[in-house]
Formats: sequence, structure tokens, C-alpha cells
Amino acid sequence: MWKAPDCAPTHLREPRVTNNAPEGSAPTDAGSRAVSPILCIDGDIAQDREQLHLHAHPEPILKWSSTVTLMGSVAGRDWLIPPGHGLWVPGDVEHAGSVLHTGEMVTITFAPNRGPLTWGEPTCFTVGSLLGEIITHLHHTDPGDRTRPAAQTLMFQLLTPLPPHHIHVTVPTDPRARAIAEQLVAHPDDLRELAAWADHVHTSVRTLSRLFRAETGLSFAAWRTQVRIRAAVSMLARGTSVNATARAVGHRKPSLFIAAFRRMTGQTPGTYLPQLP
Repeated sequence: MWKAPDCAPTHLREPRVTNNAPEGSAPTDAGSRAVSPILCIDGDIAQDREQLHLHAHPEPILKWSSTVTLMGSVAGRDWLIPPGHGLWVPGDVEHAGSVLHTGEMVTITFAPNRGPLTWGEPTCFTVGSLLGEIITHLHHTDPGDRTRPAAQTLMFQLLTPLPPHHIHVTVPTDPRARAIAEQLVAHPDDLRELAAWADHVHTSVRTLSRLFRAETGLSFAAWRTQVRIRAAVSMLARGTSVNATARAVGHRKPSLFIAAFRRMTGQTPGTYLPQLP
């Protein structure tokens, strides 16, 4: 999961070089070659409830998965990373995390102070089909493959930070409220109301209501709507129909889903569907 960089021994040797300079590197002449900023690309299976304790390392990392849901603590802030999204963690920034939904995950480890990415803060981004295919290609090709420099350059060009209006979900820290939050993030179609959740975590409705308001700034119902709409955005971007998305995030009536979606984003769900050429 979010382990410290553990590159293969061949990548920990003298940095490999390529005939083509990656984007952002210094120009080269006929007698020199550019050094790749990528130290290694790892893929592994993230297991449900797997956890990583707080740590830091000098190498920046980029995490991405099309199936895994992560809850991360990075730079003192909680981050919800749903499928189809990724997170850039700069070097020397403390981070921890837990897996809410299992699946395959890819981690790209970069050499410190090398390469075109200049994001100084933890940064979320979306991974469309093209970017996902490029990352997969880089993961499965040999470091010396002649196609890697061009693929690497295009990957950097496609990595785009999420805009400021992106839906941010604040995760409560109290263990009772957090247990509910993690369940709803992993399963946004869970229809249990606050009374049932109170029984589940052995507390009162009044206490839970107070905790969500104090720690997220929202009522439980409003917070749950944020989680559902954020999950819906990812599904819609992957081409899931509006009706199927509504059911998958707990809305039995598509009309109510569309109304909630418009209130939160200012747009209809169809806006987020892939556009046909």
C-alpha cells in the first residue's frame, strides 16, 4: 500500500539513462544522455483494512488505482482517494493510510529534486483512460524499452491537479464517527440512517449528530450526500449511466439523485459522462 519506496535492485543502482530526455530535463548533446526521474514503478494488491503507520521518505511518490478506495492522512490532513483518482505526495512529507476497498494499486517513486512535477503540496488528480493506459504501459515495460521516454513525457503532460471546486470530503476523527465514515466511503449505497448507525457503534443518535457537525461542519445527511456525489463523479467519468450511478450510490429515484447532484456541483450528472467524438 503506502509503503516506503522499495525499488528493485536494478533501479537502485546508478540511475538508468535514456537516449531521449524526459520533459522538463535539461537539454542534452550528442555525447550525453538524460536521466529518468522515475526510480521505480510498483504494483501490488491492497487488502481491505490494510494500514500503514505515519512515516516519511525523501522520494516523492504518486499513488493511483482504478479500483481501490483509500483513506489517507497526509501533511496533517485527511484525504479520501476513490477509484480513478490518484495522490501526489512530495518527498519528506509525513503520510499514513488505510484501505477501504481492496484492489490493485500502482506506486511510482521519483528521485528527489528531479523531473518536471513541481507540486510542492500533496495534490489529488484524476486518471482518465489514456493516462491509466500510459501508467500501466510504464509499469509493464522494461526500464530500457525504447518507448518509455515518450510515454513518460506524455504521462507528465496528462497529470493535471484537480480544480479548487473539486468535492472535498472531511473525515471525522472520533473513532465512532470515523468507523461510519469509512463504511460509507467504501459502500456509498448503504441505506442505514443515523439511528441504525448509532446502534452499530454503540452510542446515541444525539452524540453521533453532534460529532458529525463538530468534526465535519455538516450534518450527517449532508456529509453522506457529499460522499455519494463524489463517488458518483468517478462512476460517471468511467461511463456508468446516470440511472446505474444513482442506484450505486444509494438513490432509488434517479430524479432525486439528479437534484442532489445539481445542488452540490451546479451541473447535471450527464455533464460528467465521457463525450463521444
